Amino acid sequence: QAQLVESGGGLVQPGESLRLSCSAPGRTFSKSDKAWFRQAPGKERELVAALRWNGEDIYHADSVKGRFTISRDNAKNEVYLQMNNLKPEDTAVYYCAADPRGRWPPNEYLYWGQGTQVTVSS
Repeated sequence: QAQLVESGGGLVQPGESLRLSCSAPGRTFSKSDKAWFRQAPGKERELVAALRWNGEDIYHADSVKGRFTISRDNAKNEVYLQMNNLKPEDTAVYYCAADPRGRWPPNEYLYWGQGTQVTVSS
């Protein structure tokens, strides 16, 4: 039932990097606002980064500024989260989200993926 599919998660050591990808098989979501969320066990879902559909607005949470970057490639119909200098506190399930309703910033996202696990362990 998930409309989006995440990939690229894994187990890394502190200081290493990962690049997460999000795609929408069978659909085009270039006109949708996009975001990455994360959720650790026992904690609420947290907004990590958001990108307006046309690239005019971008947001990164204070905890990841300077380390994570959200981007998209409309030709490939994909959204990315480049994660550098990973820390143990970044350990979580990461979710891709999109909203096509044309309001910025979205207060909710209509479409979600099932998530990909990122574990940062020393």
